[in-house]
Amino acid sequence: MELNMDVIKLHILSPEGTLVETAVSLVSLPGIVSPFTVLPGHAALVTALVAGNIRYVEDGAEKRLPIREGFVEVKDNEVNVCVEV
Repeated sequence: MELNMDVIKLHILSPEGTLVETAVSLVSLPGIVSPFTVLPGHAALVTALVAGNIRYVEDGAEKRLPIREGFVEVKDNEVNVCVEV
């Protein structure tokens, strides 16, 4: 599978189901230590998330999703997020 290095595949899931499934240019997350931003080519990581907003840019438009807590995995230009909203 060829990776598109210009976009990130963003998947945000909750116990209720899929909340977001799209391609984005960046995603900012409320990390347990501090907020951080994932850009294309970001290093792999897994971390917990705290209450705050997930902010992402889809087709040039900024969108936000408030969360209570969760976890994120970043790997190979994919961001998989499991959250409580």
